[in-house]
Amino acid sequence: MTERWVIHLPVTAPDLLRARILARTAARVLARLSARVEPGGVTVSAEDQQGVRHWVFCDRPLPGGGRCALPPDHTAPCSRRTPWLNRR
Repeated sequence: MTERWVIHLPVTAPDLLRARILARTAARVLARLSARVEPGGVTVSAEDQQGVRHWVFCDRPLPGGGRCALPPDHTAPCSRRTPWLNRR
């Protein structure tokens, strides 16, 4: 028996785009609170098709370590941080 447990937290959104946005936001916030959060493993699904998962992050490995933080269907080069979060 494993000592690791996975939290399943049902949260609803009106469509896939908003579900991915909410999931990305929640994953980033939770990752700041605990190193045990794995944002790259976050998926969303339709309520009546929970076996059909849609990835929230690209999660490709990056040179020098780390993972891509962009959406799974991005066309820009992989990055640790989304470009729109770099603007300040």
